[in-house]
This record gives sequence, C-alpha cells and structure tokens, in this order.
Amino acid sequence: MTIRIGILGAGGISETHARAAVTIPGVEIAAVCGLNREKAAALGARTGSAVYDDLSNFLSHRPMDIVAIGSPSGLHAEQAIAAVRHGLHVLVEKPLDINLARVDALIEESARAGVRVGVFFQDRLRPDVLRMKAIVDSGRLGTPVLASGRVKWHRPPEYYSHSRWRGTWALDGGGALMNQGIHTVDLLIWLFGPVTRVVARTATRLHRIEVEDTAAAILEFQSGALGILEAGTSIYPGYSRRVEITGSEGTLILEHDRLAAIDLRTADGTASGAEGVGEAAVSSQSPVVGDATAHRRVMEDFIRAVRAGSTPACDAREGRKSVEVVEAIYRAAREGGPVAVGTTRGRTGEPSTGDQEIRRP
Repeated sequence: MTIRIGILGAGGISETHARAAVTIPGVEIAAVCGLNREKAAALGARTGSAVYDDLSNFLSHRPMDIVAIGSPSGLHAEQAIAAVRHGLHVLVEKPLDINLARVDALIEESARAGVRVGVFFQDRLRPDVLRMKAIVDSGRLGTPVLASGRVKWHRPPEYYSHSRWRGTWALDGGGALMNQGIHTVDLLIWLFGPVTRVVARTATRLHRIEVEDTAAAILEFQSGALGILEAGTSIYPGYSRRVEITGSEGTLILEHDRLAAIDLRTADGTASGAEGVGEAAVSSQSPVVGDATAHRRVMEDFIRAVRAGSTPACDAREGRKSVEVVEAIYRAAREGGPVAVGTTRGRTGEPSTGDQEIRRP
C-alpha cells in the first residue's frame, strides 16, 4: 500500500523531510504547504507534488495519510492538532512544541482521533546510540552515576537575523537549549531515565536575539544520578556534540553520533577497551542537514507504526518529556534556584532582563 506524505513547511528542515521521504519505497509526497509560496513551489516541483499556501486546503488534500511538520516550533502543536482533526497521522520536527500545555492538548486530540503522532528525534535510531541504549538496558553499565551532555555549537549572526522566527520566544520558544540542545536532553532522558529536579543559568552572550545563546544546567535523575548539560550557539568555531554516561561498571562516550569509548569493567576487574572516534559533526557549525538518512529511519519507523497500529520509536508522550525538562530549566534560570520537573505548566516564560543582556568581549 502506498503511503502519501504531506510536507508542511518549505524551509531547510522540510527539504530534509522531503529528501528522506523520496528514498523510501512505497512512499509518495502528495503535497507541500508553505507560507513562502516561492519556496513551496520549488519544493513541490522537485517532488512532483501539489502546492498550497493555505493550511486548511492543504490538510483537505487527498489522498494523504501522514503530515510531516517542519514549520517554526511555536506552530507545531497548533498545526498538528489541525492535521489530527482531519484524520491524518502526524510526524513533527523537534520540539513537539515549545509549550507543554499545547503538547498535552495535542496528545489528547490524537487519542480522541485514533491517529499516531511522532517526533523527529532521529538520534534514537542512530546505530551507535542504539548500542548505548542496549548496553544500559542490559545492566552492564551498572548503577547510574553521572551523565554529561555538551552541545557546544556555533551559529553566525545571519542564522538568526535572516529568519523571522529563530531566536524569538513566540516561535522558537528559547534558544540554544530549546532548538539545538533538546536532542541531547531527549537522549539523556532516554538513556538515564526521568529528570526530577534542575538548577540552571542561561545567558545571551553574543547574538542579538530575545532568547539565550548559552545555557548550563545541573540535572537530578530519579535514580539519584546527576547530570550536567551545556548548550550554546555561541561557541566558536563549534564542536561535536558529546554525551557521556557513567555507571558503577563503566563509562560510554558518544562523540557526535559515534561511540568514541566503551569502557566497561569486566569479570576480572579490567576495562573492556575503547572504540574509535567518529567523524566531525557538521551540525556543530551549520544548520544544514547534509545526510537525510537518520530522518529516513524516523519516517520508516513511523510508517511501520501507522501500518501496524503500533507505537513509533518516539511518540508524542516520549516527545513531551524533553519539553517538560527544558521548561523546568528555563524556570530555574529565571528564579535562580532548583525547580522540580513537572511543576511548570503553560507558556515557556521569558528570562530576566539581565539574562537578555548582550555582552560582547
């Protein structure tokens, strides 16, 4: 059975969604919708699909089974709810939305409509990340001790100044943490379990934007383990994302998307050795996604779930978790003290005036 996908959005990430979709056997792109008619028309021409600049008309297009949403983050839940009400399955670019209340509304609507909602957290399906997850789930890492996530990336001023929505509270919902760092927040939760409390600070050090370009947080996990999270678009020239998780029996290190080290205690008490470091991360310096393979894996997994009536690798309830932690981090940064995860509801609040100050060396 052919699966027909609608692409909602005509920017860079929607191009990635389209490139991923056209490589999957049995999948066709039915329609493209974007406010920028020129970009939408260009993407529609490349994919041989219908083109719309009106959401309602786009969602009424048939045949269409799934909508892949790549619009500004602050529109995700609103547009996903509209798609769900048209009986369409929805695959949303991260974050699921920038507002937890709207995420919850989407979850309720999708349950009522009997359709599936998934999130593009493609890191969960990368081969070496799956190896890490398997090691943790097997118990070989032992008792969780410490986790570290470093997203020390760089974005030039034009990344924000040439966009109508990046770097705004209304449509980006935050900066380096909500946009770039949320992938790593998702991984830390997925690998180490729920986060129960956070302490954090955010700052706007280099860019002329409403939101933070630099963030640091201490995480407390339900297991009792601790975590450190760093996220920035202010780190020149940009470095590979790094995730380290340590348990009582060893440490795993992910450099970019490759396992750089697997150091586990063996039966005789010695270490099990290490892996080679993977390639440099292009994403540390550029928002352009050169390889759509990981997004293709997400689409393939989601299509299997739609066909089988099963749960995708990262459904809406899983996608909710990272938004909840990020909201708590922003609240902790505003209030200057620890915040229990799950106590923040509604709109992600703006930081204090001091946090918004632009400081230049």
